[in-house]
Amino acid sequence: MLTFVGATLGGAAVEMLTSTAPAEATGQRAISSDAVPLNRLTLAPLVERVAPAVVNIAVLQSSPYAQNPLLRDPYYRLFLGVPDEALAPRISAGSGFVVDAERGLVVTNQHVVSHARAIAVGIGDRQVEAELLGSDPLTDIAVLRIPARGLKALPLGESAKAHVGDYVVAIGNPFEVGQTVTAGIISAVRAPSAGGPPYVQTDAPINPGNSGGPLINMRGEVIGINSAIIGPSGGNVGIGLAVPSDVARRVVERIAGTRLAAAADS
Repeated sequence: MLTFVGATLGGAAVEMLTSTAPAEATGQRAISSDAVPLNRLTLAPLVERVAPAVVNIAVLQSSPYAQNPLLRDPYYRLFLGVPDEALAPRISAGSGFVVDAERGLVVTNQHVVSHARAIAVGIGDRQVEAELLGSDPLTDIAVLRIPARGLKALPLGESAKAHVGDYVVAIGNPFEVGQTVTAGIISAVRAPSAGGPPYVQTDAPINPGNSGGPLINMRGEVIGINSAIIGPSGGNVGIGLAVPSDVARRVVERIAGTRLAAAADS
């Protein structure tokens, strides 16, 4: 029934469109096809400029079972019915971005690299081993160091100057499908709760694997580090949370022991 009604309405709409007189015949002026230049309808130039600084992160982690000393006993595992395969290391994935090309500093989330036995950073078509310089569980920020060869960096902007409604772009590696770009706006700037840091809320689609990737404004500056989502199904429902760049800057500079260039200087 619904299909029939939809088809009927669709047919009526087609009939109205085909029977409408041309704009010239009614004295109305047609809208020029170049009224809005096409180069203003795309984020491609921005993405082409910033995407090379965004990296994929692969982490070799110990199995949660292997971290339990009782489960290292084969007889105890047999009693609990835990297979030996459960002790095998796991590989998880996330995202990050180069924040200092000369020093090879990469920013990501602390939860992406926690309990890491080895970390590999994917830059374009190459993969390099990374050193964990340090992390801060409270803000969920971690800093890695990789060989500084042919790197491009993203500047940290001033999240304090961000406004609700500003357009933003998120870049990361959701569900390990490869580098992916999504866009949206800043939905809210939230105050800290329970002693935690403040955060930037966005409706730019963020999913598992985007963690640690940048939230970028239209100037190509990082104003947040994508960290979490709120979604009953575990996937994106339009509520993504990012650590503000002003918070991230202080943490990164403390961990790395160096000052980062201001956005205006980059």
